[in-house]
Amino acid sequence: MAATIGFVGLGLMGHGIAKNIVEKGYPLTVIGHRNRAPIDDLVKRGAVEVTTPREVAERSDIVFLCVTGSREVEAIVRGDGGAGAADSLKAGLKPGSIVVDCSTADPGSTVKLAADLLASGIHYADAPLGGTPVQASAGTLSAMVGATDETFARIKPVLETWAAKIVHVGPAGDGHRLKLLNNFLSLGYAAIYAEALALANRTGITSETLDSVIRGGRMDCGFYQTFMGYTIDGNREAHKFTIANALKDLTYLGSMAEEVQLVNSIGTAVRNSFALAYNTGGDGPQDYVPHLPEYIGRANGVDLTPKKLKD
Repeated sequence: MAATIGFVGLGLMGHGIAKNIVEKGYPLTVIGHRNRAPIDDLVKRGAVEVTTPREVAERSDIVFLCVTGSREVEAIVRGDGGAGAADSLKAGLKPGSIVVDCSTADPGSTVKLAADLLASGIHYADAPLGGTPVQASAGTLSAMVGATDETFARIKPVLETWAAKIVHVGPAGDGHRLKLLNNFLSLGYAAIYAEALALANRTGITSETLDSVIRGGRMDCGFYQTFMGYTIDGNREAHKFTIANALKDLTYLGSMAEEVQLVNSIGTAVRNSFALAYNTGGDGPQDYVPHLPEYIGRANGVDLTPKKLKD
């Protein structure tokens, strides 16, 4: 008999993941959301909608979370410590249940939650994502999983419904550590690309000329191509990962470095690039990482509005 699955957090990534879970035969319970489109779509595909995290937990063997960060994860799992705790995920979870956190979260929080739940016989795994909403819908994401061997074996068949690459990286917390390192690399590239574009244009070299040299060469990569989808093609949705979430992840990275007393000078510099963008207008839900060059350019008196949006 297939495990029963619950899902909380049906945003850009969560909806695609949940769609693959239910389409591939798993009974799915979801929680209501202000944005009705993903909920209604999943209900049409066979999911059952409920109204509280507790109800999701009561109907599920495995519960997936895909929300913004640790603050939201803790609120869903534990409630607010008052009346909300009665409707929390923890209130409905049974011994032997598993919570799988696909968010990009603070590893310190993850380790504490895992220990807290294990005291009640509930298992915890962190399985943050690699990829885009397009890949989520296609079922071709990657997942870096922190869990015990036993827990990993139980959740792997479900992960395989939406992930093409699954790596068991260690115990709970290690998935989120690896995700922060992954995002540090990609967001570091983004900060470098943005500054290189500003410097190129300031010295009279167009973005298109710079791209003609980089594209197809040794410095080209998949992330570069999606990142430049905005600057070169004017595609605002080339990579739908917000500047706000990038800043959040880099802040978590700084905390992780501080915990082990590591000098994190480059991470701090990358964070500051995104803090600049966030604090000068890039704080909206449709302000994405590839838009970073506009903010870095503006701070340096350079207009990096994509040419195709000017024409």
